[in-house]
Amino acid sequence: MDTTLAHLPQLNDFKKLPDADIREFREKGHTLVKEVLSTAEIDAYRPLIVAAADKYNTEKRQLQDRDTYGKAFLQIMNLWQADEQVKQFVLAKRLAKMAADLMGVENVRLYHDQALFKEAGGGPTPWHQDQYYWPIDTNNTITMWMPLVDIDVDMGMLTFASGSYTNGAIFDHEISDESESAFDDYVNDKQFPISRAQTMKAGDATWHRGFTIHNAPGNNSNKMREVMTIIYIADGAHVTPYKNEWQKNDHHKWLMGKPIGELIDSALNPLLL
Repeated sequence: MDTTLAHLPQLNDFKKLPDADIREFREKGHTLVKEVLSTAEIDAYRPLIVAAADKYNTEKRQLQDRDTYGKAFLQIMNLWQADEQVKQFVLAKRLAKMAADLMGVENVRLYHDQALFKEAGGGPTPWHQDQYYWPIDTNNTITMWMPLVDIDVDMGMLTFASGSYTNGAIFDHEISDESESAFDDYVNDKQFPISRAQTMKAGDATWHRGFTIHNAPGNNSNKMREVMTIIYIADGAHVTPYKNEWQKNDHHKWLMGKPIGELIDSALNPLLL
């Protein structure tokens, strides 16, 4: 093994998910799983992920000079391609197996990772659906959202409209003030229950489907909300024709331009189990 990785926890053992978490995910489109990583494991990986996110962050504008999307978080993607130590975290079999078990599939592929660091004073993340951006022919998609530090509601806790994934894409809106307004009306009209944890420990993780409507308040604390996310798709998915320009961009960026209709199996989308 690479000596730079030998000291790190492997994260390749499997942990059985509580049946209640699996049921909740399949009913509501999201669930919170406690202690996905132990304190020792998160303590080992946190400084590496933070250092990589800082190294590859390209946002240099002051907070007040950014639009709503820019104020919501610092977004640094595909760290697994840039840093071998973060790669060990992103490709971990424990996390992939949880994703597969929640969705009820045999195997998953990586779509991409992204660090989402909401700065102290950072603004809210508007209501949105992740899969709006993805040219993928399956609804069996899932995002793991793991804080690297203990967080509470004042720091920008992920918030879900429970059951909102069942109708697929609702609007043709990227994350924006426009999406916040349209989805807010839709969520209120459909009376989806709103679910938000009060606290999460570092190493806990929420998991949500690609079409689950979600948002996050601003960070009203004086600390960075450090979160690492990994997006998984069920093995066997194919590339679909673009529904918007964002999907065109994603096709080239995350699927390496695989021909439309073909299996998603590029070098950027490794099989994880």
